[in-house]
Amino acid sequence: MEDLETYLQNHRQQQLDELMTFLRYPSISTLPENEKDVLQCAEFLAQHARSIGFEHVQLLPTPGHPVLYADWLHAPGKPTVLVYGHYDVQPVDPLELWKTPPFAPTIADGQIWARGASDDKGPVFVHFKAFESLLQTTGSLPVNVKLCIEGEEEIGSRHLPEVVEKNAALFAADVLVVSDTTMFQPGQPSVCYGLRGLAALQVNVFGANGDVHSGLYGGAIPNPIHALVSILSALHDEQGRVTVPGFYGDVETVAEDERKAMVSLSTGDEEMAKSLGISALFGESGYSTLERLWVRPTLEINGIYGGFQGAGTKTVIPSEAHAKITCRLVPNQEPQKIQQSVSAWLQQIAPPGVRVEVQLLDGSKPFLTPFHHPAIQLAAKAYEHAYGVPAVFTRMGGSIGIMEDFDRVLHIPSVLMGFSLDNDNFHAPNEHFALENFDKGLRALCYYWNNLADVLQA
Repeated sequence: MEDLETYLQNHRQQQLDELMTFLRYPSISTLPENEKDVLQCAEFLAQHARSIGFEHVQLLPTPGHPVLYADWLHAPGKPTVLVYGHYDVQPVDPLELWKTPPFAPTIADGQIWARGASDDKGPVFVHFKAFESLLQTTGSLPVNVKLCIEGEEEIGSRHLPEVVEKNAALFAADVLVVSDTTMFQPGQPSVCYGLRGLAALQVNVFGANGDVHSGLYGGAIPNPIHALVSILSALHDEQGRVTVPGFYGDVETVAEDERKAMVSLSTGDEEMAKSLGISALFGESGYSTLERLWVRPTLEINGIYGGFQGAGTKTVIPSEAHAKITCRLVPNQEPQKIQQSVSAWLQQIAPPGVRVEVQLLDGSKPFLTPFHHPAIQLAAKAYEHAYGVPAVFTRMGGSIGIMEDFDRVLHIPSVLMGFSLDNDNFHAPNEHFALENFDKGLRALCYYWNNLADVLQA
C-alpha cells in the first residue's frame, strides 16, 4: 500500500474531479423545482460512501429531503465519531452576478468556484476523501465512524431534529465533528467553540384592497412601502442598537478575559471594510467588530419588496409590501421569545392606515461548548500539523441550528473544525473554496482521526 502522503499526492486530481461531480448537482433545498436535484445529489453521495467502504448506507426519509446515514464500525474498543454536514445549497440569484455558472464548477486562481463549494459540499467532501485515503493506505480506520449528512440545513434543518430523536441509538457516538464553520483568516486555522442562534420573520404590510393610481390617490391614502420603510428604519437607533423592547434582556455578559482575547484577534476594521468594498464598518456602539460578530445579537433586513419591479415607470400605489428579517442570537436568548418580541414591536410602531401581519419563520438556539475538552484541543493540534501555525479559538457569527439538538439528544462533545473562509462568498454569487484548504484540510483530518482515540482514552 502507498503511504498516506503519497496517496494524497497521487490521487489529488481524482479527488478533485469527484468533488466537481458533487458540485454539479443543483441541490437547492428551498426551491420546489429542485426537489429532484436534491434527491439525486443525496443518492450520489450515498453511492460514493459505499464506494469508499462505508456500510449500512441509507437515505433516512423525512417529509422533506432525506438524511444520509452511513457507518464504518470495525475498530473494536475505539471511540465512535459522528460526522455531520449538509449536501443542500442556497439559491443562486442574482444569477447575472456570477462570473461562471454556479453549477458548472471551475478551478481558477487557486479556488474552486461553484455554489456549495465552501458551504458545505467542499468541507463535507474533504471528510469523505480523508476517510477514503486512510482506508486505502491502511485498510482500516483508527476510530469508528458514523455519517449524518442532511439536505435541509439551508432551510433550518426542519426535519433533522425529529430524525435524530427517533434514531438516537443509530447516531450514538462519543464525539461529534462538524466542518460547517470558517477559519479565522487565510492561513490561520481556528477551532470554533460558539455559534449564534437564529430567529427569522417576515413582515407584510397591507394598504388598499388593490393597487391604485398614484395620481388619483397619491397624497390621500397610506402607501404600504412608505409604511414598511418607516417601520424598518425604527428597528435600530443611531448607535446601531436594536430598539425592540427586551431584545437584550437575556444576553449574557462575556467574561473579560474572553473579551480581551477577541480584541487581540482583531485584524483591523479598515482591512475588513476594504475587502468588502465599503467605506466604513457599522454596528452596535461600544463593542469591537469581533464582539459584534460573535457575542452580540443582531437584527438584519434580508429582503424587501413590493410594488412595480419592471423596467420604466408604473404609476401605482401598491396594495402591499414585504420584508424578511433575521435576528442572530447569543447564549441565553430564546428564538421564540425574540420572534414574539419583534412581532409585537412591528405591530406597535406601524403608522396608521395600514395592516401589519408577521409570519414567524425558522428559529434555532445559540450554541456554546467548552474548548478545554481533549477532542477540541486535538483539533488545534491537527490544524497546526497541516498549516504550520498554531490554531486560535474563536466563535462564529453564523448559525448551525442542529447543534443544540445534537447536544440535547446525544450528550456528546462537539468539535467545530471548518476549512472555509468568511470571504468565500457562501450564500452569495461567486462562492468559492480554496484549493489550499482542500489539500491542508485533508491532512488535518487524517492527523485528527489517527490521534483521536489516544486523546479520548488517555
